[in-house]
Amino acid sequence: MRRKDRELTGDSALAVVDKCSFAVLATINADGSPYCIPLSLAREGEWIYFHSAKDGRKIDNLRYDNRVCISCVGYARAVPGAFALFYESAVINGIALEITDHEEMIRALEIICRRHTPDIMDAFDNEIQKNIDRTSVWKISIDEIRGKGRRPE
Repeated sequence: MRRKDRELTGDSALAVVDKCSFAVLATINADGSPYCIPLSLAREGEWIYFHSAKDGRKIDNLRYDNRVCISCVGYARAVPGAFALFYESAVINGIALEITDHEEMIRALEIICRRHTPDIMDAFDNEIQKNIDRTSVWKISIDEIRGKGRRPE
């Protein structure tokens, strides 16, 4: 990292992951070209979880090569009176694994829903029954994480 003074600690980088509204997942197409897509995620420990449809370009890519990179932005806003930004971001490298165990799928979906829709968890069981058969659930190992930020002083 060129600007060591802006490097975040591991815990601070994980905090960025935990509060970002969405992240961008980068994968590799079968022809070797890059592909990235925004997604909602949730983290527990050293795993990041997300859900998806069972097929599509993202899923094809993950099955072709499960190495991924995720970029998260906690916030970004202009520094008043300057050509600069206050920001914080985290970049994760890891391996994506499809969850096929039914109980683990439900647990991962609950982690995601508790993060993004905590106020309607009373409807979780019903929603799972309706949609789990058409849902793909994945977990990504956090093999490496780097964070960077410029915060107001």
